Amino acid sequence: MNLLNTIVCFYTPGPFEIGALAIIGLLLFGRRLPQVGRNLGRSIVEFKKGIKGMTDEIEKSSNDQVMEAPDRDVLTQDNKED
Repeated sequence: MNLLNTIVCFYTPGPFEIGALAIIGLLLFGRRLPQVGRNLGRSIVEFKKGIKGMTDEIEKSSNDQVMEAPDRDVLTQDNKED
């Protein structure tokens, strides 16, 4: 467990690294930063819509399969009559 803590602490950026990354980000994106944030937000919203659509399709498909499944009692009664 001590090794795991050492590895996690070793790769965690400190305040200097975070500040350096922020300065590099400002230099690279400067004026476009609001536009980049807006596009990132739109991307996240579209991703969530896609995930929700997929889960809705899966639930609908599973509900349709349950509705189409034959009743087991009817099958066992038919077999007993033979």
